Amino acid sequence: MIYAGILAGGKGTRMGNVPMPKQFLLLNEKPIIVHTIEKFILNNQFEKIIIATPKEWINHTLDILKKYKINLPQVEVIEGGSDRNETIMSIINYIEGLNNNLSDNDILVTHDAVRPFLTHRIIQENIEQGLKHSAVDTAISAIDTIVQSEDNEFISNIPRRNQMYQGQTPQTFHIAKLKELYNSLTNGEKEVLTDACKIFSIKGEKVKIVEGEIFNIKVTTPYDLNVANAIIKGSLDK
Repeated sequence: MIYAGILAGGKGTRMGNVPMPKQFLLLNEKPIIVHTIEKFILNNQFEKIIIATPKEWINHTLDILKKYKINLPQVEVIEGGSDRNETIMSIINYIEGLNNNLSDNDILVTHDAVRPFLTHRIIQENIEQGLKHSAVDTAISAIDTIVQSEDNEFISNIPRRNQMYQGQTPQTFHIAKLKELYNSLTNGEKEVLTDACKIFSIKGEKVKIVEGEIFNIKVTTPYDLNVANAIIKGSLDK
């Protein structure tokens, strides 16, 4: 089966003095998370669309879904974890509880709640490639030269730009394989490996790339919110 996991566990600390997590801030008079969920409910291949949010914001999320008429049977809201991977594992545990087990063919398409501009093409290609590969990452070719610094003061390396990509989401996984790899990590590795695709990579598993879009931005700062509103306004003016 095919599942979607909307990662809405962030507290939005980089957004500054705001009254709620960034995923609930308004974008063109509608919460960012609603824009994101609406993209997923347009695809009828998902058995469940599972939104993982902080415990104290579950009721707020449910109220939003009701207000914007997204209180559909395939959409569920659960409590997320303490970090990104723990939130993904909370979603996996919920899925496993639905069926009492996991099939080798079950896949999970995970996506940041604050990336509201993903396209149907990106979702569909994640599904198609996720059925073929154990892990999929959405990424775009790096536009700028990437500079690496090991001490945060001096350049230690400048990788070849034509080999560099900027990671986005969705990220898609064979659920059973991700659970197996995650459970094999030490506590120290879990603290360092905050990206699920990196877990696959260091464990020797290939990660397939799906081409993203430049406008598939993550709304993290006030500047990002201004850019997102400009994107929305531009699309409405066409």
